[in-house]
Amino acid sequence: MGTTTTAAKGPSLFGNRFLQTILLSNVLLQIGIWVRNFAILLFVADKTNNDPYAISLISVAEFAPIFVFSFIGGTFADRWRPRRTMIWCDLLSAVSVFAVLLTIHFGSWKSVFLVTFISAILSQFSQPSGMRLFKQHVPEEQMQQGMALFQSLMAIFMVLGPMLGTFAYSKFGLEDSISVMGVAFLLSALVLVRLPKDKVESRGAQGKGQFRKEFAEGFRYVWNSKVLRMLGLAFILAGLAVGVTQALTLFIVTERLQQSKDFLQYLLMVSGAAMLIGGGIVAMFAKRVPPQLLLAIGMLSGAICTIIVGYSTSVPLTMVIQFINGLVFPCIHIGISTMILKWSDASIVGRVNGVLNPLFVGMMVISMSVAGSLKDSFSLVSIYMGAGILFLIGGVAMIAIMGQRAPEQRQEAETVA
Repeated sequence: MGTTTTAAKGPSLFGNRFLQTILLSNVLLQIGIWVRNFAILLFVADKTNNDPYAISLISVAEFAPIFVFSFIGGTFADRWRPRRTMIWCDLLSAVSVFAVLLTIHFGSWKSVFLVTFISAILSQFSQPSGMRLFKQHVPEEQMQQGMALFQSLMAIFMVLGPMLGTFAYSKFGLEDSISVMGVAFLLSALVLVRLPKDKVESRGAQGKGQFRKEFAEGFRYVWNSKVLRMLGLAFILAGLAVGVTQALTLFIVTERLQQSKDFLQYLLMVSGAAMLIGGGIVAMFAKRVPPQLLLAIGMLSGAICTIIVGYSTSVPLTMVIQFINGLVFPCIHIGISTMILKWSDASIVGRVNGVLNPLFVGMMVISMSVAGSLKDSFSLVSIYMGAGILFLIGGVAMIAIMGQRAPEQRQEAETVA
């Protein structure tokens, strides 16, 4: 038994042992996820002769668990010990990968969808637990910089991930590629053992058998906070705009720019490289900029860039605008993540994340599913104009909470298990 401080007092952000551990874990997870995603995508495309229905099932397997399990996972993340939850989720993901591999090898290839589905379910328990630990172990003045580092990591894999996944599948095939994911999750679980031990919270009799009450508390907490309500609106608007533009980017390439489908990879690489640079820039000045302002900047920039991309028929102009948009896009992710952490008590941050995250993903999936119908009825210019207006409304909405300051948060119990 011993005592530990709630937030690490390292000399710098990189000196924080929690951040070192969680970043290394995320590197391993990203390697496994990207190799899995592209191996399954290419395998299903080969197996079904590019059947759009079969390929769309991959997205269903990845996103459907978010609707069903995000609220539940967020509630349990606040009840369970977060470090132990994350380790067990990674271990169970690894076990499920190898179990499904046996099914694929000796049974039906369609079991491949289970790899993504099971991993997506477990991530709904692991991800909010990680947010809760972030709240505990990163000083408030370093939260925004820490989120910028995560955004930079995501951007690196947006550039390298497709190449890594394609290489793994073409060189080693499906089973070996999926095995990489299983090994990556096992290594991540080992890395997470370095995290500070969980703190024992005295829940008492009141904390037991109260799942339904605690589940509802997450919704009430978000609704009673003006900042979190506006953040929910931003999630909805951004999800609608991002979903429709992502689904129709290929048509921007082929119809507006008159390029072949292969040109899409260059647009994505430009965006990924810009997001990496943007995340680094935000990390440098994050301390001095309120997260509401960061989010507003990201949304307003997204509005302008989306409208220009829709109008542009010039390859150089579109590439430049894609770069600018990628450069500023981290402001949205970093602003949202920081606001969730700063405006949520440590005891409820998992549930807040569980309430807000499905708003973005849900709206994104809805807009992606209707994108084809929209394109049949409207021009690309009109659709991208509409998406830009959604971003604009989200940016303007931030004005209402620009002066809000994060509330003082109580500290969690500090007795180490």
